[in-house]
Amino acid sequence: MHLYVREAKSRLQGEIPVPSSKYHAHRALILASLAPGTTRIVGRTAARHVRSTIDVLTGLGTDVEPTQDGFLVRGGAYRPNREVLSVGSSGTTLYFMIGLASLADRPVTLTGQKYFQRRPVGPLLDALGELGIDLAAENATPPITVQPKRPGGGTVRIAGTLSQWISGLLIVAPFATGRTVVEVEGELNEQPYVELTVEMMRDFGLEVEVADDWRRFEIAGGQEAHPIEVTLPPDIGSAAFGLAATALHPSDVAFPGLTETSSANLDHPEAHFIDVVAEMGLPLELDERGRVHVRHDGIRLRGVDVDCRPMPDMLPVLAAIGQFAEGETRFRNIGHVRLKESDRVVSMLQLNRMGGDVEVVDGELVVRGIEGERPGVNDREENEDSKRGPG
Repeated sequence: MHLYVREAKSRLQGEIPVPSSKYHAHRALILASLAPGTTRIVGRTAARHVRSTIDVLTGLGTDVEPTQDGFLVRGGAYRPNREVLSVGSSGTTLYFMIGLASLADRPVTLTGQKYFQRRPVGPLLDALGELGIDLAAENATPPITVQPKRPGGGTVRIAGTLSQWISGLLIVAPFATGRTVVEVEGELNEQPYVELTVEMMRDFGLEVEVADDWRRFEIAGGQEAHPIEVTLPPDIGSAAFGLAATALHPSDVAFPGLTETSSANLDHPEAHFIDVVAEMGLPLELDERGRVHVRHDGIRLRGVDVDCRPMPDMLPVLAAIGQFAEGETRFRNIGHVRLKESDRVVSMLQLNRMGGDVEVVDGELVVRGIEGERPGVNDREENEDSKRGPG
């Protein structure tokens, strides 16, 4: 399959609505499924990964009703209506639901797309096993069969490589029969995502004690979640692509749903993206209707230094913007970025095939701005593609 992208010939104008945060949606839906009663979630998202979470929850017997402005979730005990549940391509769904599947009243097998066989699930499976969860998985990859056995609790240690490992332990811990202690080893990546998990657990009435350095968590067992009403904030990750387009072209574009021009008052783990693109030179303002608005007749972007430890998902879009910035855009702490749905670092090296200048240097991804003509397929590759024909 080939994807053809045509260069914009005129000023970008109009609106790009920003959907609700998929990160909040995952957590709100899952916690609501555990809370006996009805939880109202205000905010809609059509994200495929969120649909995967909904599919798994309904497979566990949870009633999730879409409404005009969000969802109604009727939570309670998990009584599965299917033996095999697919998480699709959602890593968040997989990592969060392995432990929670033990709360069902019958065995459940979680599976997913084939690429999950390359994603590291073993450390989480080991830690869940230490908590007393009875599970089986060949080669520590899906399919994973979880028996109906409530965890007992205990002290477990987990590498801080991926926040989803930590969140997967935290979210099941209150439902153990005893106290759970989770200790993080090594570097702690993606801390804002862990903070979001803890914050939302507390919103649902679950108690979590957190050390000042976010490397030790204590959770009492035998807790019960309570239904609430929760409003989902805007999804910065979705807004990122529209903001990138306005960074590369003269623009007059509003972003309904996005009402902050800095990360200070944004409740989202990727909020710092707003600060980064502003530092690169993108003019952000609030219009008369309180929406973020980008207006310019052409700007000179600047290369910046980006720490990927807290927001790994933003590397691809920032690398693409960096191709059009003066100087270098450097991405540090990129090891965990390579453990996502794909190796995102290697994926961005493909910009070189479009005339870019991207390389990995001493463990950092370096993107050098292209002078003169914008990046485009060179004549040699164009000729090679014409020889290959459509694929």
